[in-house]
Amino acid sequence: MSDLLDDPARAHDGNGTDGSGTAGDAMDVILAQWAQERPDLDCSPMGVIGRVSQLQREVFLAQRGTFARHGLDAPSFDVLAALRRAGEPYQLTPTALMRTALVTSGAITQRLDRLEEKGLITRGRSEADGRAVVVTLTDAGRTALDAALPDHLETERGMLAALSPEERTQLAELLRRWLISLGRVPGGTPDPS
Repeated sequence: MSDLLDDPARAHDGNGTDGSGTAGDAMDVILAQWAQERPDLDCSPMGVIGRVSQLQREVFLAQRGTFARHGLDAPSFDVLAALRRAGEPYQLTPTALMRTALVTSGAITQRLDRLEEKGLITRGRSEADGRAVVVTLTDAGRTALDAALPDHLETERGMLAALSPEERTQLAELLRRWLISLGRVPGGTPDPS
């Protein structure tokens, strides 16, 4: 399969394989078309970015289904999980949640409003510093998160089933290196969306 990635011109034979019997994907077709039409350009970045985009959509759809079964969505799950990971008393400031989720203050406020309406979190003044606001995971929020987490992990495990444990480790390391190079690190710049 690595030959496919190295030589997009032979990526797809039009019959769903690369000519050697190895199954191809939609990006193989696109890369072969560009190799034919614009052989002067190195279109190999499309092979990575296009596949990441397609996988993002697949992950989104799978997670959406999993979270919906538990009455949640991905942003709600992220906030509840951050609070749960914080350990007892399951509290974080909105700023800490914003940094964990890598989103803007407006986005975190919307998430917190929805979760508070559902009774999954509360917001109040910090006992240590009465000026600071803290977000606390309620018993209902912890129950919801703890019920959704095993199902979420099973969904992710299923999505990775085609990869060996070694391949998953290698992929995780490559993705980590790529994200760090783009500045996506703890305390980094929030996602402007």
